[in-house]
Amino acid sequence: MQHSPFMTNYFSIGKISAVFGLEGEVILKHSLGKKTSFKGVEVLFLEEKKDSFIPYFLEKAKPRDHEQVYVKLEGVNSPEAARKLLQRGVYLTETDFKQQAASAAPLSLLGFNVQDEHEGDLGVIEEIIEMPMQVLARITLNGKEALLPINEQTLQKVDKKKQTVHLSLPGGLLDIYK
Repeated sequence: MQHSPFMTNYFSIGKISAVFGLEGEVILKHSLGKKTSFKGVEVLFLEEKKDSFIPYFLEKAKPRDHEQVYVKLEGVNSPEAARKLLQRGVYLTETDFKQQAASAAPLSLLGFNVQDEHEGDLGVIEEIIEMPMQVLARITLNGKEALLPINEQTLQKVDKKKQTVHLSLPGGLLDIYK
């Protein structure tokens, strides 16, 4: 799939988890790795259906804790309207995302290249899946979806300048993708 220069890259940051208050506010559960009030962000994108994103202007946002933020979206003015947005994925444009994600958050590795010490260049991180005890990076390897574990054993270093994650993956892990 080629990305045209006009296509925006959207980065998943979380989803609408609850309705709050009487004016259509919602609680956004995110994985940016820090408290945020989305300073400088004008638009959040909600996934209407797979790969179809609807922009919502951000009227105000107030952090609740390091993974939840109260959000008021323009045009969503009642609990009923807000309820329709429940469980929708929330996305930021690449530029906004890079400013919002805590540099230590696993999510900040989205779009980075993966280098394995044995196999060399593996591809680009398309999704970060955070699980208890470990983080998985989804890449496409030889046309197949591959989930790579990122943990103390596999992570060698993260080169932010070159946007590269250096891993040392256990032998045999990649054999099924060859």
